[in-house]
Amino acid sequence: MIAIQTGNAPSEAPKRTLAWELLAWAQRFIVQPDGERAGHPWKFTPEQIRFLAHWFAVDDRGKWVYSTGSLRRSKGWGKSPVLAALCIIEFIGPCRFSHWARQGERCYSCEVEGRGPHHVGNELHPIGKRVPLPLVNLAATSIDQTKNVYDAIRGMLAESPAEREFDLDIGKTLVQFKSGRPGKIEPVTASSRGLEGARQTFVCLDESHHLVPNNQGVYVYEVLDRNVRKTAGAGSRLLESTNAFSPNEASVAQGTFDAFEAGTPGLLYDCVEASNPEIDLKDTEAVREAVIEAYADSYWVDVDSIIQAIQDPRTPKNVAHRFYLNQIAESADTWMPKDEWDLVLSGEDPIKPGDQIAIGFDGSIRGDATGLVGCRLSDGKLFVIDVWERPKDAKDDWEVDTLAVEAAVYKAFKEYQVEWFYGDPPYFQEALGRWAIQFATRDTEYVFEFWTNKPTRMVQATERFRSAVMTKEICHDGDERLTRHVLNAVTREVTVGGEVGILIQKDSPRSKRKIDLAVCAILALEARADAIADGRMKRRRSRVVGF
Repeated sequence: MIAIQTGNAPSEAPKRTLAWELLAWAQRFIVQPDGERAGHPWKFTPEQIRFLAHWFAVDDRGKWVYSTGSLRRSKGWGKSPVLAALCIIEFIGPCRFSHWARQGERCYSCEVEGRGPHHVGNELHPIGKRVPLPLVNLAATSIDQTKNVYDAIRGMLAESPAEREFDLDIGKTLVQFKSGRPGKIEPVTASSRGLEGARQTFVCLDESHHLVPNNQGVYVYEVLDRNVRKTAGAGSRLLESTNAFSPNEASVAQGTFDAFEAGTPGLLYDCVEASNPEIDLKDTEAVREAVIEAYADSYWVDVDSIIQAIQDPRTPKNVAHRFYLNQIAESADTWMPKDEWDLVLSGEDPIKPGDQIAIGFDGSIRGDATGLVGCRLSDGKLFVIDVWERPKDAKDDWEVDTLAVEAAVYKAFKEYQVEWFYGDPPYFQEALGRWAIQFATRDTEYVFEFWTNKPTRMVQATERFRSAVMTKEICHDGDERLTRHVLNAVTREVTVGGEVGILIQKDSPRSKRKIDLAVCAILALEARADAIADGRMKRRRSRVVGF
């Protein structure tokens, strides 16, 4: 399968490139880190070779044709191993222009491929040399996010010819020379000491779609970009890899794409994506064709498994488009499609006083809404208890009426049998603590904190809510306010434990399209699940709560 570029990588190979020498060098010194060929000489695929040929292209002065680059591909295409090999090449390989080949001179590719020496004539063949003091950084917002590339680096070097030839110390946190010679491969984050002002010779940004303003990812990029540009004359460069980005997050990947579209000189934007942006994800044959297009010659990819993942009802459309088909689709970032939400609308068996319920609470003071959403234990029916949103004609000093919130909470405990209450603590932590004491009985607690800013727990809760809608395990009463907040929500990807997870957010930080009741609904469903697991559906209680 020939990959069709939607970036700016030329279709023809460059006339002058260090890639051929470096490909031979990599095959000689580094090994396949895993799989059936683990321990065998490392080999790039033809599509990866095309990228490397352009990335290491030089002009007739021996200067890089491209000073920065982005490799945008689908999840599982092989971006991390490519970056790992490049980090090793930049650390100990002949990756800088030295001179044009002299008559009779041989390079690594000549030796490995058994060719004769170069003949100068009218041909300019570049010869490479090693970086004198190599400082290679893997950059991300957290060390966990660098593990995919760094683990591949360790696997490629462990018990390899490179480890023996260059006397390497392959540690858990950095690769360096045992002799104490300056130079290293090291992961860095926003909290790394000495990030500002370092003189990196190569910077690798893996998954730059996760580098966004609210996790300091853009700051990491800007600092490292400045550092690299200071030594660009010596050949220092920055390369990022990414999946298709979310247009709602202002990520580093989006900034690079914008630069590519603006025709920024010196930027290599290498991208292959499924060609049909309007693909019907339920059409298996169309999806198969799209997957084959996106993954091209990545022979290790199980196409049938990718198709199953795309068509799994639990896979949001934006994930299918972005991570598997490498497509940027703004409309695909909606968290909950309206037709799916409408399918779980139920006007039957309305919520009644005395019903056993769980409650989700998300509070704010000024900007966002504050809400209480209930979820009936018996059937998972969601309903709005109350919500406080900023009126359109409100003055600048408008605030949520906290006394009204207090009254609504007490009324809910009086009117229903509240078995579990989850509240997000910011702005209302003191109140949550007080409610926990006031509503507790001698042997049972009912009010608990649920920090929505803890990604691991919130990703799991968000996924369970989405799955419950898809499988129709829950329903709602059609309240316009809840529906509006749920449909306003868009998705945001985060990395948790090395895996990609989904959270919800507003379509922009200053957006007036609120989503707080959607958050409340997620917490209410979690509260219902924990109440049932605790056996609270089996016991009935009679409690009157006073003010």
